[in-house]
Amino acid sequence: MTDILALIPARGGSKGIPRKNIRDFAGYPLIAWSIAAGQKSSLVTRVIVSTDDEEIAALARQFGAETPFLRPAEFSQDNTTDLPVFQHALAWLKEHEGYIPEIVVQLRPTSPIRPVGMVDAAIRVLLDHPEADCVRGVVPAGQNPHKMWRLAEGGSGPMKPLLDVPGIPEPYNAPRQSLPPIYWQTGHIDAIRTKSILEKHSLTGDVIYPLVIDPRYTVDIDTPQDWSRYEHLVSTGELEFVSPGRTRRPMPEKIELIVLDFDGVITDNRVYTDQDGREMVAASRSDSLLLKTLREKGVETVILSSEPNPVVAARAKKIGLESVQGVGIQAKGPALMRLLEQENVPAARVVYVGNDLNDLPCFEIAGWAVAVADAYPEVLRAADFVLSKTGGHGAVRELCEIILKKLEEQK
Repeated sequence: MTDILALIPARGGSKGIPRKNIRDFAGYPLIAWSIAAGQKSSLVTRVIVSTDDEEIAALARQFGAETPFLRPAEFSQDNTTDLPVFQHALAWLKEHEGYIPEIVVQLRPTSPIRPVGMVDAAIRVLLDHPEADCVRGVVPAGQNPHKMWRLAEGGSGPMKPLLDVPGIPEPYNAPRQSLPPIYWQTGHIDAIRTKSILEKHSLTGDVIYPLVIDPRYTVDIDTPQDWSRYEHLVSTGELEFVSPGRTRRPMPEKIELIVLDFDGVITDNRVYTDQDGREMVAASRSDSLLLKTLREKGVETVILSSEPNPVVAARAKKIGLESVQGVGIQAKGPALMRLLEQENVPAARVVYVGNDLNDLPCFEIAGWAVAVADAYPEVLRAADFVLSKTGGHGAVRELCEIILKKLEEQK
């Protein structure tokens, strides 16, 4: 069996997004996504995180990676390139364990969204081509460099084209379709022969094969704006990717029933109590506006609440919904099953929206589990889809819009 090491570089001193490797990304620490990519490969035999940070190391072990060493500070600076990080790891493993893998796979934490099977595909290209030193992930370039220019020093002279194309005298004036296709390297994966690192002192060597990746997976997190944008990409359920948790299910083709938790979904999870013990909650008027439209299209909505409360009944009546109350904090799952039996609705055609731990049994039953943006981390991890709005602040309205858009597309 070929020894194949997945090595994940993760230093603690990130500047653009401080502590980004342990920051929560779509329900899991960012580094957990790359660890999962290595663990779920059928060809990778070992997953190691190279870090200079004890907290990152501890978290990496929690998600199943090894951290047999801490990377020295001299290889953890802002300007440190990847090569000395990999040379240090291989030297340490050889000296302390006598371990020399044949192939090293680099999985950068900043490109967490990876297609299923991508890691094995890259490794197989390398195994199938003995002349190859490395396989690198690439995507079609968003901008064609044949239409790019170099400026004269100072910017005052004439421009010169960046690239020439044999047979095309003025590529910058040519139709895009007539120009050679160009690819951009991504941070998803590099599969490298160990001897290229140790003997050629290179992370690629001379013969580099491509692994062409669907451009929809192009993710490189450098800024907080990147973080928000790509978290939303994960939450939409439009892509199939390797996740630290279970595979997220797509929205059902046919939806008959939406079941809403009350506290933290219809409300913002706060309660106001006066001196006589009377309770009030805050909800968004906009949440109710599209529920009638969904009903007209054959999609019913029900509120399922753990505790009996006049507030629930009053709000449900106001927005024209049926409510099932007092099912008990630990009994929501059985209550949902009874409701589906009563309404004669298949679980696969049910959407459940929740925010707290007692909603998790319902997530397992419903065909599509949806969490509000401010749900508890365990709920975010278990959800098939995470809304961008928080409970009581437009989350229900957002869900209605998503389902109505789906219904329109099906026409």
